[in-house]
Amino acid sequence: MLHLPPPELIAIAARVGFKKVGLRLLPAAPGTPHYPLMQDAHGLAETLACVRATGVGVFDLEIIRIGPGFHPQDFLPFFEAGARLGAKAILVAGDDPDEARLTDAFASLCEASAPFGLSADLEFMPWTRVPDARTALRIVTEAAQPNGGVLVDALHVARSATSHADIAAIPPARLHYTQICDAPSEVPPTADGLIRAARSERLPPGEGALDLAGLFGLLPADLPVSVEIPHDERTRNAGDEGWARRTLEASRRMLARLGR
Repeated sequence: MLHLPPPELIAIAARVGFKKVGLRLLPAAPGTPHYPLMQDAHGLAETLACVRATGVGVFDLEIIRIGPGFHPQDFLPFFEAGARLGAKAILVAGDDPDEARLTDAFASLCEASAPFGLSADLEFMPWTRVPDARTALRIVTEAAQPNGGVLVDALHVARSATSHADIAAIPPARLHYTQICDAPSEVPPTADGLIRAARSERLPPGEGALDLAGLFGLLPADLPVSVEIPHDERTRNAGDEGWARRTLEASRRMLARLGR
């Protein structure tokens, strides 16, 4: 719900029953919504006050994209804001076509973020230069940093060249959290369609065709689960709090059926 300022997002999360939130401090693409708390001292203070008042903390931060010319020191204010927020993880996307350079850059990101108590979690997405779980694990393994991880998103598992055997091959120590959602069986045929579906057309668990039982049966039982279910039309119809409540309840029902 990127249209909401962080204090309002946290307040809704508290009323609905979420334990944590994720905050996007940097845009996923130029011109897209985000919360630039690194340059907004008043906004950061308000967010911290809401965390203290509600008990709902911040788990993950978005999004650092690694492309050619990446320099981790450019993100020092991001790390500092994350540490003040008590965040645990950074969502990372890989955009560099040179895998060796991308691996080196990911290692440098891990090294730079570790003193702030942050893991760096490389999310495979079929339209990026890290299109599947095998590529993500190869980069994270070669980077050889203790806080480096692979982020498993249920949607991207289904819509990339990723098998359940690829998920089972990820060592538990390389998994810091996962993302749950559902989706129709039809896969958009273009990158633009995949991106649109991922950012604004996800379904609550149980309403689509993803093999969530098979996937979550391969993941550690104590792995934190992020509810990532943006759907623009349904949010407008249900309202922000209504959609938050519906997605959380559907996620909990699904996880309970899976014995988690």
